[in-house]
Amino acid sequence: MMSVPQFPVPPAAVPAAEQQPQWPDPDAVTRVRERLAGLPPLVRPHDSDRLAALLGEVAGGRAFLLQGGDCAEMVERATPAAVHGTVATLSRLAGTLERAFGMPVVTVGRLAGQYAKPRSSPLETVQGHTLPAYRGDAVNGAAFTAEDRTPDPRRMLRAYEAAATTLRLVADRPEPRPVAREVFVSHEALLMDYELPLTRRDSRTGRAYAGSGHLLWAGERTRDPEGAHIAFLSRVANPVAVKIGPGARPDDLLRLARTLNPGAVPGRLTFIVRTGAGSVRRVLPELVGAVADAGVPVAWVCDPMHGNTVRVNGRKTRYFDDVYEEIAGFFEVHRALGTHPGGVHLEMTGADVTECLGGGSGAVWSAGVRPADLASRYESACDPRLNRTQALELGRLVAGLRTPSLVAAG
Repeated sequence: MMSVPQFPVPPAAVPAAEQQPQWPDPDAVTRVRERLAGLPPLVRPHDSDRLAALLGEVAGGRAFLLQGGDCAEMVERATPAAVHGTVATLSRLAGTLERAFGMPVVTVGRLAGQYAKPRSSPLETVQGHTLPAYRGDAVNGAAFTAEDRTPDPRRMLRAYEAAATTLRLVADRPEPRPVAREVFVSHEALLMDYELPLTRRDSRTGRAYAGSGHLLWAGERTRDPEGAHIAFLSRVANPVAVKIGPGARPDDLLRLARTLNPGAVPGRLTFIVRTGAGSVRRVLPELVGAVADAGVPVAWVCDPMHGNTVRVNGRKTRYFDDVYEEIAGFFEVHRALGTHPGGVHLEMTGADVTECLGGGSGAVWSAGVRPADLASRYESACDPRLNRTQALELGRLVAGLRTPSLVAAG
């Protein structure tokens, strides 16, 4: 049973959160926060505890994490076709990896909460006209108009309803029993006006849980160990993760581990590394080695998407070969260190979009999406996603990256 307490972090105890929208009407924000605080949590503490236990198996080298879904979910796409397509693709990927690695695959969607996005600039300029940047459907609209780009706190309520719909669709997906598997949901814990009201104390344990998703993460822009986002994650009992970019130092990771997992509990903390294909073999060994030497139990996961973004024909895209190359380098580093490559984190969809280049037979130009194809079905509201065919091909390639640690753990 869940109570609705004040969140156990006094506002004065942490600095102001980064990457928050400039709401034009503070009173409207207060009303929306009060409304959210009165709504049921979207996920149950028991399920978050179960995911933490499964991630403990990942940290221990006995399971593999597959995490994937939209870069930025759109409220209007909380439909059976979109949700079932993504979940079905994740399930097929999980089955491929499970058979190849001989160990359980924990499946987590970027679903039912990925409605807020950090941005490198608060403003966007198009043809000399400047408006607020799109920060996700929980904040403003993607269309480049003053009306859409004005932050509106009521959008957080629509995001909550879309998340609830998505969770129902995940639970009711029409998969036959042989391929059905448990699917958890995750998102970046970015928008404090959404996360804090949905945080509740569980009467079973007395601990506070984020009710917005099973697994929450801090992004590369909000991972300051002294910042508000890490303070928030440190005080919820859900499993948590941190995105780690190429500029991270070993001390950064050790400080994050001390803050987020002081009890050194396997499954509590995941590091999602996003270095880029050209940097992974240079950057990762020092980070993994330092954490291993410190005896910190974490699950290591590769995000091969964010470090490989380029612009082609005026659009953000990623080359399929670069995505695979970063995963291959991630596995090679862990093989050399004798540690466990714990998972992959993909921006992908079950739809036939044309947002990432390549795929097909493996060579970028021989098959798959070509530069001229990008405009035909580029539907992402933010960053480019692998389509269904590319995601499944990537799964087959990753399945071939068997390592001694995976074989031994299986």
